[in-house]
Amino acid sequence: MSPPRADILLADDERSVREFLAIYLKRAGHKVQTVASAAEARVAIAQHEFDIVITDLRMPDGTGLDVLEESKKAYPDTQVVVVTAYATAETAIAAMKAGAYDYLLKPFKVDEVGLVVERALERRTLQRQNVTLRAEIQGRYRLDRLLGKSAAMGRLFDMIRKIAPARTSVLLVGESGTGKELAARALHELSPRADHAFVAVNCGAIPDALLESELFGHVRGAFTGATTDKEGLFEAASGGTLFLDEIGELPQSMQVKLLRALQERRVKRVGGVAEKEVDVRVVAATNRDLETEVERGTFRQDLFYRLNVIQIRMPPLRERREDVPLLIEHFLRKFSAEHGRSVTEIDPAAMSALTGYNFPGNVRELENLVERAVTLSSDTRITIEGLPELRAGGTRGAAPTVELPAEGLNLENEVESFERGIILRALERTRGNRTEAARLLGISFRSMRYRLSKLGIAGGDDGGGPGADAEPPPDVV
Repeated sequence: MSPPRADILLADDERSVREFLAIYLKRAGHKVQTVASAAEARVAIAQHEFDIVITDLRMPDGTGLDVLEESKKAYPDTQVVVVTAYATAETAIAAMKAGAYDYLLKPFKVDEVGLVVERALERRTLQRQNVTLRAEIQGRYRLDRLLGKSAAMGRLFDMIRKIAPARTSVLLVGESGTGKELAARALHELSPRADHAFVAVNCGAIPDALLESELFGHVRGAFTGATTDKEGLFEAASGGTLFLDEIGELPQSMQVKLLRALQERRVKRVGGVAEKEVDVRVVAATNRDLETEVERGTFRQDLFYRLNVIQIRMPPLRERREDVPLLIEHFLRKFSAEHGRSVTEIDPAAMSALTGYNFPGNVRELENLVERAVTLSSDTRITIEGLPELRAGGTRGAAPTVELPAEGLNLENEVESFERGIILRALERTRGNRTEAARLLGISFRSMRYRLSKLGIAGGDDGGGPGADAEPPPDVV
């Protein structure tokens, strides 16, 4: 025998109403307890938590608002439905303000009762799930700002905890949007260096001419505009952690200098003569295959070995779909607070669509989807209508299919052909503007230049204005 769908308390002084509703609700699979007065209702509520309370507004010894108040005081998540034959706008507003889920007018139709109970039960179920998810977020499924209860995230958490106390260099690899910086911060926060600085730099967002000065600092007069001495990021991070994001974008001229700084643990400011010792743990990250770059000669092998002492792979979201509800709950609370909204729920259809979506942009894409849905929502819940990308079936981001001939094919050629097509479409959409095309594809400007050169594509222009060929400003992380 299946368990009851809902545990319902029915309070009404009219025997015929009690019996009629009890029979109807029990046939629908619910467990029903009936009482004939407000006093009996208060006793029942004190002894047991109900999913739904259906109470008459007027009873000989009290009102339904009294029962509502008692119920909300004992169990805030219990859904209360007020029934009345004397409904006015004032009584309905009073009931809803006091926390009632809905109200029914006597005489009521059976279908109307069934619909209200179904909706109240759905809300109750969602609230229970939210409570569970909040507990998970605040407890064992969280590591610093990383969230997850999947096996993949469990392995990641174990690895971070194991290596955090060491000084060893770490290389974080994985697709864009998987949380590499969050993992780097977790390594820092769990290490003995947590009381010192965590300094992050995006190697792909700083112009080549400024990169050395940013990392190592400069002395006054080293170049035009150097009016004062400046501390570099290595010095700023001394005693703490330096996070080198997009390390694969580092130009080869800087790779040699970075390698020396890591080996010697000393840096020399641009234009200076004295070296300064630095105590820095380096955590690097990339979404590129550095071993392939080493084979191509675009990334130094000795630097790769120096950075790749311990490698951690960040799992893409499609490999940890069971974490999607947990992340959604976190982002709902975050963006509701930030935007002054009360969006606390997501309906089952929207949740199903999100958990089945491929997420080419990973957690960052999910975060953006939830933020936009919260911002545009006029209700307390997100529906599938608030997720336009998913209404067509969530096919965006699905892996392209290629017919595999019996004699085989050249994988490198197929990959290059696909990459060339995507880049050409991005350039076409942006009318040849490389900077905008790079942003559209979620890659750095330097990466776009590299790919255009590798694929032999004419680069187009950057709008034709002053400074059009300059590097774009650093991306907002």
